[in-house]
Amino acid sequence: MSVRDIVIFPDDRLRAPTKKVTEFDDQLKALVQDMFDSMYYYDGIGLAAPQIGVSKRLVVIDIPDSDEQGNVLEHHQKVLVNPEITFKEGLVDSSEGCLSVPETNETVQRAERIKFKYQDLEGNEHEEEADGLWAICVQHELDHLSGHLFIDYLGTFKRDRIKKRLVQFKKEHKIK
Repeated sequence: MSVRDIVIFPDDRLRAPTKKVTEFDDQLKALVQDMFDSMYYYDGIGLAAPQIGVSKRLVVIDIPDSDEQGNVLEHHQKVLVNPEITFKEGLVDSSEGCLSVPETNETVQRAERIKFKYQDLEGNEHEEEADGLWAICVQHELDHLSGHLFIDYLGTFKRDRIKKRLVQFKKEHKIK
């Protein structure tokens, strides 16, 4: 498959709500493979379709088990089609970064535990519970599907400063 370019903030495609997936076909499977390829290439643990410029309610996540040297021991790939969070509980501070907001890490609050439902690549429905990094990653990626970024949880001053820096970053790296 192929690695796709990551859409960098500020880009209007990151703010647009996504469309529900209705076709569970080989084209969807190829898109998911491109998303995993892109996520691994850019060293992420989650990727939402809008981050590669695709307006679909689609997320891939892989929070692998690693050894002390950072070598991946086992992958835990998850594909979430048309996901929705159905329950949130507790609050936790989360230090987050994002492939679409490069060179930025900030602390935001997320729900500590969640329940969510989704479809798999065949269209079958599932419901799961998550806590820890899985819960945070699911919340972060699902925000993308509604046109939200983790920096939206920050104050206006910090968000504006990040936006200015990324406008310059895009100029320097010739990113449209």
